[in-house]
Amino acid sequence: MTTTAFTPHDLAGTTLANRIALAPMTRSRAGAGGVPTELVAEYYAQRASAGLIVTEGVQPSVVGQGYPFTPGLHSQEQVAGWRKVTDAVHAEGGVIFAQLMHGGRIGHPSLLPDGLTPVAPSPVTPAGKLFAGEGLVEFGEPKELTADEIRETVQDFARAARNAVDAGFDGVELHGANGYLIHQFLSANANLRTDEWGGGSVQNRIRFAVEAVRAVAAEIGASRTAIRLSPGNPYNDITETDVEATYEALVDAISPLGLAYLHVTEATDAFRALTPVLRAKFGGTFVLNPNTEGPTDHRALPLLDEGAADLLAFGALFLANPDLPARLATEGPYNAPDPATFFGGDAKGFTDYPALNK
Repeated sequence: MTTTAFTPHDLAGTTLANRIALAPMTRSRAGAGGVPTELVAEYYAQRASAGLIVTEGVQPSVVGQGYPFTPGLHSQEQVAGWRKVTDAVHAEGGVIFAQLMHGGRIGHPSLLPDGLTPVAPSPVTPAGKLFAGEGLVEFGEPKELTADEIRETVQDFARAARNAVDAGFDGVELHGANGYLIHQFLSANANLRTDEWGGGSVQNRIRFAVEAVRAVAAEIGASRTAIRLSPGNPYNDITETDVEATYEALVDAISPLGLAYLHVTEATDAFRALTPVLRAKFGGTFVLNPNTEGPTDHRALPLLDEGAADLLAFGALFLANPDLPARLATEGPYNAPDPATFFGGDAKGFTDYPALNK
């Protein structure tokens, strides 16, 4: 099958072998101190035939951790651990970006050193529960960030981005989606601030996202900086108002920077009409994680031929099929994703590459 999906793409000066991306997905396989393990290196190297790999969410600071056994990029031990991962991916010819994800209010004190509490734009407890290692726990009220702490958090992203480059990553993607800290600032129910970082206006709600992107781009270069957005996504108890105005303003603010790419994930069909608007406004490489019924497979590839995106990001199907680009080219067969084995170091069904190819 000849399709745009299997032609190279120039990503801000880096040639991608194809237009298929591994979407960022939490794996919870880090070792002590949030250091990536050998299993992490194996997992990403197995999927290096993707044109672009985006890692699981990586916390840019200690307080940014939202889930158990997730990796960080705020210590030298973590940098050394990630170097083994990037070396393994590059040895297989892959390109890999680190996703910087601050959990914000999505977290729990039991995951943090003594005395630390999850932080957020406002002290609003999210609905729902969190798996914190010993089972499900209730979310607690997060600590409201002061204006000075917000500025320091922006710099945490920049420092983590520098650490990512030192660890050999080809770039970083800021996680501005799925109800985590950047998305919380965009939200109407998580951000109740009355200052310049909220205040009910679109320009104030997008300020944190814009400043974080600018800080990272200034630190490592815009050509190695990207952001992921999920307009209208209610995940993690997020409510958004003025969705179109908010995301159009955000993309207008960052598009002049010349970023590596904009990554949009369609959480629902409700705002699908916004996707081409954001693509046109951004102007650069556009990565799309489309909303599909069931795991996204070869039936989504015409989106590339039609120009809806420059790259397509695949999630669950890539967990079960490390050689997914080859399987997409032949329209299957595919191993069926098994959610029971998605997380943790015992997820052997998704790391035993030879067995999957039998």
